[in-house]
Amino acid sequence: MTAPLPLSVVGIGADGWDGLSPAARRELGAAEVLIGGARQLALLPAECAGERVPWPSPLRPAVPGLLAAHAGRRVCVLASGDPMFYGIGRTLTEVMAVDAAVRRPLRVVPHPSSVAYACARLGWAVEDTEVVTLVGRPAENLVRALYDGRRVLVLSAGAGTPAEVAELLRDRGFGPSRMRVLEQLGGAHERIAEGTAEDWDVSPGDPLNVIALDCVRAPDAPRLPVVPGLPDDAYEHDGQLTKRHVRAATLAALAPEPGELLWDIGGGSGSIAVEWLRAHRSCQAVSLERDAVRAARIGRNARALGVPALRVVHGAAPAALAGLPTPDAVFIGGGLTAPGLLDACWDALPPGGRLVANTVTLESEALLTEWYRRHGGELVRLAVAHAVPVGGFTGWRQAMPVTQWSAVKPARSGPRGTTVTPRSQDPSQPLPGDRQP
Repeated sequence: MTAPLPLSVVGIGADGWDGLSPAARRELGAAEVLIGGARQLALLPAECAGERVPWPSPLRPAVPGLLAAHAGRRVCVLASGDPMFYGIGRTLTEVMAVDAAVRRPLRVVPHPSSVAYACARLGWAVEDTEVVTLVGRPAENLVRALYDGRRVLVLSAGAGTPAEVAELLRDRGFGPSRMRVLEQLGGAHERIAEGTAEDWDVSPGDPLNVIALDCVRAPDAPRLPVVPGLPDDAYEHDGQLTKRHVRAATLAALAPEPGELLWDIGGGSGSIAVEWLRAHRSCQAVSLERDAVRAARIGRNARALGVPALRVVHGAAPAALAGLPTPDAVFIGGGLTAPGLLDACWDALPPGGRLVANTVTLESEALLTEWYRRHGGELVRLAVAHAVPVGGFTGWRQAMPVTQWSAVKPARSGPRGTTVTPRSQDPSQPLPGDRQP
């Protein structure tokens, strides 16, 4: 059986053919089929004689069909800059990993990325610069990167992105931030437009641009720290909110790691799922809420706090859990006494998965005590008191104590102390809110 021909992926910049290395030119010259965006294909000279195939939209669903249609031919795919940095290279590797029918060896010839060019122009150290892409993603993704004194590069979706970013910065209390829009980096028509977010009035320019931000928080803007336990007033809520100190303890018990998926059951305001997602950009979460008004509110909180990929499911557990992807951790913040809920959540967890449940009622506390007896784990009571005025003096006002049970599912049935087998998320399993570059 003849081995499949390699699939070449060549990065190209705004400088076009002139900026390509000899290796990149050889790949393009030898290709029988050239696949890329219309703008990229237009940069190639006539000596690249291969059939030119523009990407359709949407792109990702079309990849398997295009590769299958040109099986047995020398195919070269064009990418902007570095194909493996928010580029088509990642999409191709993921598609070929799960579809053996189109699998080929992959040969990548990178070009300097727009981030490398931008940092070179600005004198910024790449390793100290936060990068956020808004290509195919909501602008709210930028919120998580906004901290006073930080430098951020935003990969634009088009000519209108700078104005959209300026509006978001103003809305989030970062109006004083300096903005620089770097267009056509590395090309003959490279230029930079500059201003601040609060007075940004630059007309839309070239769609090929990167936005550089020197973040400055306005004096009256709220602080949103990187650790769990955001201020309660950071959330829109109707009182159904896991309060700040209990929330921080709950996230510590859930122990998120990069790439993991959370089920947040009885979402309320969505605070647990939101802060799970803020722990790492690759984390995923589903928030389940039976009340339609609260479900809509969870979505608004997620967008406001920079995690718009939070998937909100309107429905009651355990019935609404059917069909959800396997979780790495489950938090139950409401509905503990619903018949079969704890059993369904425990059964859904893989070995090494964590379950954390909070309650303030005696009935639910009795249920958690029974599960603690059966499965071990940790049973704690969290009590928080706040200092308040008492006449001309100060006293303590006690909040309702919260009983919390947390446990790790063992690899097999057995007594407490059974060895736990950690689980890694199957990379082929679709996750809620997953977006491909």
